[in-house]
Formats: sequence, C-alpha cells, structure tokens
Amino acid sequence: MDEATLVKCCKDNNPAAQKALYDKYVEPMMISCLRYVVNHEDAKEVLMDAFLNFFKHIGGFTYLGEGSVRAWLKKIVVNQCLMHLRKRKMFYATNKEVEQYENADGAENALDYLNAKDIMKLVHTLPDGYRTIFNLYFFEGMNHKEISELLGISEGTSKSQLHRGRALLKEKILQTH
Repeated sequence: MDEATLVKCCKDNNPAAQKALYDKYVEPMMISCLRYVVNHEDAKEVLMDAFLNFFKHIGGFTYLGEGSVRAWLKKIVVNQCLMHLRKRKMFYATNKEVEQYENADGAENALDYLNAKDIMKLVHTLPDGYRTIFNLYFFEGMNHKEISELLGISEGTSKSQLHRGRALLKEKILQTH
C-alpha cells in the first residue's frame, strides 16, 4: 500500500493502516526523539504520545506527496519532546556548568578519531537546554529567531545556550581523545 493510501485509510481509523504507518516511521522517529530525551523509557513514552497525537489529528493533515507524512510526524515528535522537557523544567544549564569549557581548543583534531555514533553519545550528555537548542539548530535547521519563538526565549538566550553547548561538547570531545 502506498503512503497516500495509508494516510487515507488512517483517516478512516483503519487499525492495519495505522500499524503500517507506525511501523514505517517508529524507528526514525525514535532516533529523533532520543536526540532530545536521553532516558530511553521517557523517550518511548514521548514517542507514543507523539504517535497518538499524530493519529488523533490526522484528519486535518493534507497529504502533499512523498515525505510530507514524515515531515509532519517529525514536527509532532519534536514538539512532544519539547513539551516533555518543559514539564521537567530542564531547559537551561547554569553558567557554572560550562565556565571551565568556554575556551576549549583542538576539538577539530579529536573529531578525526570519533565516529557519528560517538559524537551523538556525547551530545546526549549535554544538559537538556543545551542539547535541545543544539538539536533544533543543527538537526532541524532552525535559526535563532525560530528557536526563540518556539521555546519562548530571547534570541540572545538561544545563541548563548548554543555557544555554551558547543563549548561543552568540544571539551567532551577533547576528553575522549
């Protein structure tokens, strides 16, 4: 069954179509979810809530061709992750957490020795606020204005959180080499 047909059947509350769409996207959406929510059990719960919202609101979704379902679902997943982080009030790290990392140098050479999986493990160790803004900026391609509007913070806060997160990540990369 093609994606357009799956969407139509999901709008008709067809359980088989819902399962097929879920099966098609659960793995890539879990990967996206884990970028924001590090605890695996929490991430699974957030992902289930995202899929519930997806199916609950699929009636308002307009299929625009291949990739539109994935894009819409990913937006729901990211928003669900952000809601989870807001509930935990774990968005922003303090200055003390990163003062020692502000002037780290040499991460470029250390990157030569790390693979993407190792780097993502290090990204997961960042405080929630840094990791969230890092992910929105680098993985979702948002600019600071978009991030500030989404999170309800100033652009300056977005920029400083990204800067501090990058500095902390840089230090963590240097420590692994």
